[in-house]
Amino acid sequence: MSTVIAFIVIFGALVFFHELGHFVFAKRAGILCREFAIGFGPKIFSHKKGETTYTIRLLPIGGFVRMAGEDPEMIEIKPGYRIGLLFNEKEEANKIILTNKEKYPDARVVEVEHADIEHELVIKGYVEGDEEEKQQSFPISANAVLVENGTETLIAPYDRQFASKTLWQRTMAIFAGPMMNFILAFVIFILIGILQGIPTDNPVLGKLTEDGAAMEAGLKEGDNIQSVNGAEISSWSDVVEIIRKNPNKELQFSLERNGKELQLPVTPKVQEAEGEKIGIIGVFQPMEKSPIKAISHGAKETYLWTKEIFVMLGKLVTGQFSIDALSGPVGIYVSTDTVAKSGIFYLMKWAAILSINLGIMNLLPIPALDGGRLMFFAVEAVRGKPIDRHKEGMVHFIGFALLMLLMLVVTWNDIQRFFL
Repeated sequence: MSTVIAFIVIFGALVFFHELGHFVFAKRAGILCREFAIGFGPKIFSHKKGETTYTIRLLPIGGFVRMAGEDPEMIEIKPGYRIGLLFNEKEEANKIILTNKEKYPDARVVEVEHADIEHELVIKGYVEGDEEEKQQSFPISANAVLVENGTETLIAPYDRQFASKTLWQRTMAIFAGPMMNFILAFVIFILIGILQGIPTDNPVLGKLTEDGAAMEAGLKEGDNIQSVNGAEISSWSDVVEIIRKNPNKELQFSLERNGKELQLPVTPKVQEAEGEKIGIIGVFQPMEKSPIKAISHGAKETYLWTKEIFVMLGKLVTGQFSIDALSGPVGIYVSTDTVAKSGIFYLMKWAAILSINLGIMNLLPIPALDGGRLMFFAVEAVRGKPIDRHKEGMVHFIGFALLMLLMLVVTWNDIQRFFL
């Protein structure tokens, strides 16, 4: 049960902060965000606040921010439609009633001749019961809502739509998602550095495991190692190197504890790693707590893991890894279960690595991903005008279908690997 909770919290946080990046920069650009969703499929939770509906959906495989203009925008009001109009104090129509007009006795019923709720913000037509039968023009409020079957939906004037914004604003609204994943990883690494401490290379013993050779020999956390078998020690790396090279061989530790010199024999236990036998004594690297150093540690860890993931990605592209090496939600769940048993700090580090991975994957120039969108923006910048929206939409649709197919293949491989 604890693994399920850990998985939901981690995966939910990664998706939430990713979508939050899109949401914040879209709102800053003045784009109407209709929905902020975690997950796909049927809604299991929904809450509307202001212009945006916040939802949690059944399938926990991502999320989205639905921006005005990204989908076919609203319902088209065609000539011949009979609609009801309610007005604000400025005599602007602020409610356009499409169905059940009888429930709004104060509404002015109009037979539409012309309607533009994106650019002109006007509806022209004939008012029912008007004896003069003269066509009238009704201005529409920029904050008007369409009412259909009792549900109110904001209209989206063109200046509130994604396509109306500058290339830079659109680029940032898309790039901000992956960017937030890198920022989240950076913050998590900083928190680990503050709470757990930052590894140092001083020849001082960190925490000891209860079943390790170090505790059995009488070593204690904080012991300052001076030499091992007469060889002078100046760093933690020296300690590790000597121990690893001497499995099952007694070593004479010269150390300082509370100002006193001590000599203690320690016999490293044998452990197999990468096909060879090494020695271990059950001691963790010493940690130093420093908020300032935690920031530089966070930046360093974020950079190192970003570099490592790119290297792994390069191996996948060049065929050094097969598709079977990829993991989907099932594989991530199993790995989360393993990591969770090692403690909260390992779980936090795992979350940071996953966040970087999500950021990098979304930046790949693959249709339907953020990187695919950014690739089209780059083409637009070069040619000076955007690519036809219908053509771009078709490319993204095909890309999304192929990604879903890849997800199914990877998930099936995970199920076979871990459960069959």
